[in-house]
Order: sequence, then structure tokens, then C-alpha cells
Amino acid sequence: MNSFDQNNDLERWGVPAIESTFNIDPKLRNFEKDIRRRYAIYEKARNAINDAEGLDNFSRCYKEFGVNVLPNNGIICREWAPNATAMYLKGTFNNWEDWSYEAKPYGKWEMYIPPTSEGSCRINHLSELLIVIETKKGEKLERVSPWAKYMVEENNALKWKFWNPPRRDVVLPTNRRPKKPTRLRIYEAHIGIASNRCEVTTYRQFTEEVLPRIRELGYNCVMLMAIQETPQYSDMGRNVTNFFAPSSRFGSPEDLKQLINTAHGMGITVMMDVEHGQASDHARFGLNMFDGSAEGYFHDRKTHGNRHFDYTKWEVLRFLISNLRYFMDEFNMDGFRFNDVTTMLYQDRSKHGQPSDDYRQYFGIQMDVESMAYLMLANDMLHNFYPHVLTVAEDNSEMPGMCRPLREGGLGFDYRLGNAVPNKWMKLLNENRDEDWNMGFIFHAMTSQRKCEKAIVMAESRDQSMKGNETLVSKLMRHEMYENMSDNKPMSHGIDRGLSLHKMIRLMTHTLAGDGYVNFIGNEFGHPDHVELPSIENNWNRDLARRRFELCDDEQLRYKYLWRFDKSVNHLEEKYNWLSARPGFVSRKDETDKVFVFERANLIFLFNFHPTKSYPGYRVGVDKAGSYKIILDSDEKYFGGHGRVETSVEFPTKTGSFDNRSNSVLVYLPSRTAIVMANTSTQPTGYYNYNVADSGTIQTTTSYGRVPCHW
Repeated sequence: MNSFDQNNDLERWGVPAIESTFNIDPKLRNFEKDIRRRYAIYEKARNAINDAEGLDNFSRCYKEFGVNVLPNNGIICREWAPNATAMYLKGTFNNWEDWSYEAKPYGKWEMYIPPTSEGSCRINHLSELLIVIETKKGEKLERVSPWAKYMVEENNALKWKFWNPPRRDVVLPTNRRPKKPTRLRIYEAHIGIASNRCEVTTYRQFTEEVLPRIRELGYNCVMLMAIQETPQYSDMGRNVTNFFAPSSRFGSPEDLKQLINTAHGMGITVMMDVEHGQASDHARFGLNMFDGSAEGYFHDRKTHGNRHFDYTKWEVLRFLISNLRYFMDEFNMDGFRFNDVTTMLYQDRSKHGQPSDDYRQYFGIQMDVESMAYLMLANDMLHNFYPHVLTVAEDNSEMPGMCRPLREGGLGFDYRLGNAVPNKWMKLLNENRDEDWNMGFIFHAMTSQRKCEKAIVMAESRDQSMKGNETLVSKLMRHEMYENMSDNKPMSHGIDRGLSLHKMIRLMTHTLAGDGYVNFIGNEFGHPDHVELPSIENNWNRDLARRRFELCDDEQLRYKYLWRFDKSVNHLEEKYNWLSARPGFVSRKDETDKVFVFERANLIFLFNFHPTKSYPGYRVGVDKAGSYKIILDSDEKYFGGHGRVETSVEFPTKTGSFDNRSNSVLVYLPSRTAIVMANTSTQPTGYYNYNVADSGTIQTTTSYGRVPCHW
């Protein structure tokens, strides 16, 4: 069959439930051939794997490749190096002599090392190892196994250490995994910066000091970044060299296991970032040029010097799929955020950074169908073997179908995470005076996610916390966040404005924009400093490589108000479940009053963005008759506000249509204030602080910002 006929065959490939895709988004029917083609490449790869080895065995090859101890304390060593003419293992265990591998078919190399006469393992725990490869050009290259499970930085270089701790030191899970959350409230964290000390925080310190904070704040998931080993601490996890090695800068693999086990005991799920689109171009202890060949695991394309994986190669699929399985099995991980998926989806990785209503941007010759097929295969494996798993695609382009099931021709992710919402908030702040804020712009920013695809949203991204960027607090308060955050000083206009808008922006994002919410470590209390990890450029300074939690713990500082508000919002969601409710019904977006009102999960959310005008007796439409009570008020003094609203007052409804609602209430709506109200007939008894219980869902109507779906 020639390539033309083969392409036609792929474009006619059967997709079991493709009509569901077209029913959800009819525009996709114009790209039916492309959807069938990417599904065909995925299914052909999956079928080939199942026929040859079985996906279960194929995805557990972290037990077969690299250097692994067998039950009899013998050691099996196996690598893929098709350009090698000879391969050796050496290390402290054999006084750095070259022990030879045996060549096997398909570019594989194997060696078996029997146990000692006493039955013990010949390679001691933490012994240093190296692989020596002879190439077709006659070169002798010292390399680290791509499957190495522990690397240690010594003398500004990574060294491979054999990880085989005594059984007494191995951490086994003692706490059951939490149930798969239906509503994700994510705390995104970098282990190394997670303390106020000018040092690299460890897994153990994070477990003891930060996990209790996360639980108290009401987050039910922690997302760990920069876990996979990189050559430089300052890489922030972006240039991975050793995919199976948790970074030793934070401690041992067993320490990471204990962190996860402790989090599970607190009811917190744990996800980690994986970099499966590209790898560091470092050759000595990375994948690049492992066997002397420029191809190996990669295409010839590069981005910022990093190498892009070639997903058409059998051993690349084995390596990446097994990498996911390794962290699920050995560390009891709950899921993954696939970093920078946007760079994997398209042939030209420099162009597709923004969402578009023109679907031609996403399909056709610019599709990287092999990358998409890999992502589909990864989701297939993970969701089949681990029904509880969570997969998140970091995609700023908003590729249609990213979070639809495989059987519909989607890529199979549970959630999408992108920067569209925080970018819109910064655009509003950068380009408009407060009195000129456009409610229609806010409506579009909060409700423009893809139909029937779950989205995790954020008010500010982790990138905004990095050097050269601005967080909400730094944008809103400028220099005043260093000078006027003492509660012993009169409240300045800048701090008053900053505290008010910080709370309002984060509350609206949390409640209206998506199906999950993520906060980057420290932003919950408005951390004043950006993040800058030590490097040669800053003379290895650690002052900004930390999070100063003492600021929100200090009762004399106003950071505590933002921390309290963040905690109250999360606990409110825990009771009322708006993240799993149908999309919000926006009943008012008044450009003159600067008032925005919507309903979700039977709660009424009222936002008065006007900088100076307060509205007594403001009429607000509500769907359900009865009496309403304020359950959250951003202006309360407990949250650093002015206490202008009497929260104990009940507001009876008045019958009669208003703002497309059957009833209405009159409320006092102060300037720069957000209020949440609940019908007293559905409010639970004995609720804690500002929490309310779920009372059902609202009806589907064409006025919803996003099309509601049954998941």
C-alpha cells in the first residue's frame, strides 16, 4: 500500500463514539478526517503493543531496563542503544573495571550479575555506577542509564548512585489513597522553595511543615513541580535529564514516598509534573546522545536547546509509558500534570500559544499526530490500570477534544490547565482604569472554556511568580506591599484597593471560571517576592528562593487577611460543591454600576467592582424564593475589609421576574466587595465558619456561560 492509500485508510478509521464529539461541537465535523487519523495512529500503536508484549508488561519495563535487583539478589542490566558496538558497566562495586553487556536483537544490551556466594547483592546501596558505550565511530562514551533511579549532585555534576536500600528503610504505603476528587482544589508547590529559610527545603520538611498548612487551607490536592531530576536547581524542573530519578536535592526517594503517604493520610491527593514533550540536551548524564547517535530517543528538532521525543519509536514509547507507571506503582502517585503539552501538539512549536475560534489552527498538516497518539496511549494506560488517576494537560492553545474520552476521538485527559484566565485579569489591570472595567470582558474571560471539557483555572499562574513577571499582589500594591502591610499603620488607599481586588479576582475565578482551581504556593496570602532560584547569574543567592510563611502567621501584618479569605473560600466550596455543579448562570453584568451577579450550586455571587460607588437596596435576581443570608463577605473586617455589611440580616425574596430570574432580593452592595448568599431553607445547621452545604444543582438554560454537560 502506498503512502497516499495508507493516509486515506487512516482518515476512514473507525472511532467508536465520534458522533458524540460532533454533537457537542458541530464545528469539529469539518475536521473529521484529522480526528480519525490521530485516533488510528493511537489505536495501531496500542494494538501493536498488545500483540507483541501486552500493555501491562510493556508499561512495567522500569523493572526490566536499567539496573534492577532480582528476588535472588542477582542483578539484571538491560539498555537500548542501537548505535553501540559494545557496552560495559563499571563502578565502585568492581573497582571501575568494564564488565561487558551482551548484544541482543533490536539494539538491546543485557548483562546478568549473579549474587555473591553468601547470596547478597554484588552492588551495594549507593554505589556509584557508569555505563561505557563504544560507538560505530570507535568512540568510548561514559553515560548514565536512562532508567537510573537516583542521581546525586556532587561537584556541580550529577552522579548515578545505585538505589537499593535495606528492606527496613523502604517506605511502604500505610494510608489508603483518597477517593478520586470530583472537585479539585489544587495547591501547586515547588519543594525546594517551600520554607522561609534561605536553603533548599526537603521532602521531610515539606511533609512536616507545609502539608498541614495545605490541609488547613482546604486544598484537597497538592501538585508537585520539579520532581524529575535536572542538571541545575535553577531549571525549575524544565530540563529533565533523569526521568525516573526524583530530585535528590530535596532528599531520598523514600522521603518522597513518605510525603505522599502522609498526604494520603490527610485526605490529600498528590500529583506531579512530568516533562514528556522534551528532554535536556545534556549528554553525559541525560538521554541525549546516549549511544553516540543524535537520533536515539529524539527528533532532530530542538526548542531552546532541548530535544523533542520521537514517538514513532517503539523504545521511546516503552520508556515514557513505563515512566508514568513507575511513579504510580513505586510512589503511589495519584496523577500527573503533563507540562507544556502545547509544544507537543503541533509541528511548528512556536506558533500555537493562544486559543482560537478558527479550528484550522488546530488541524491539518500542522498536527503532530504521533505526539497526540502518545498522549492518547498514556491516558489509555493510566485510566485502564488506575481508575482513580488524574491527568491534566497544560495546554494554552485549548486544542478541541483534549479532555474528551478516547472513544470519542479525544485525547483522554481529565482536565485542561491554561493561562487564559490569569492573562485576561492582567490585561484588564494593565490596560484599564478601575472605573473603566468592562463586565462583558470579564464574562467572556470567565466563561469561554471549551464546551464539555473540564478546565482547571487560576487567578494567577506560577509563571507570574517568577523573576521578571508580576503576581496579582505585586501588580495591585506595588511598593506598598513592602511598606504598608502593617496592621499598626492606617490602611492606605493602595493597600485597601489591593486587598479588595485580590479577594474579588480570586473568588470569581474560583467560583465561575472552571471545574477545578489551582493556587501557586504563597499566592494564597499575597507573597510579596517573586521566585528566583540560585544560579551563577545571581551569584547563587537564595534570598528569593523561598516562601515567607511567617508573613501570614504574623498577626501584626495584613497578609493574614488574604490567607483567611483563601481558607474560607476553599471550605465554602467543600460544603457547597460548586466546582462540580453546572456552569454558573450570569444574571447581571451591568457596565454602569460595575456589578456582576451569577448563580451556581444554588448560591448567589454578587460582585461590585466599582471603585467608589456603594449601592443600598440593590435589586438582584434569584431563582428560588425564600429568605437569603450572607455566608461570605469579602468586606468583613476578619478579611481586612471595612465591615460595611451586616451579615446577620436575612433578605426575603420578592416575587416577580427580574434579570431572567423568577424572584429578587434587595441587598446593600458596598464598593469593591464580593458577597455570597445562600437560601436559608437549604443552609445546613451547625456549619463551620463560612461553609455551606450542597443543595443541588441549577437548571440548564441558554444563559449559562458554558454549555453544561453530563460527565
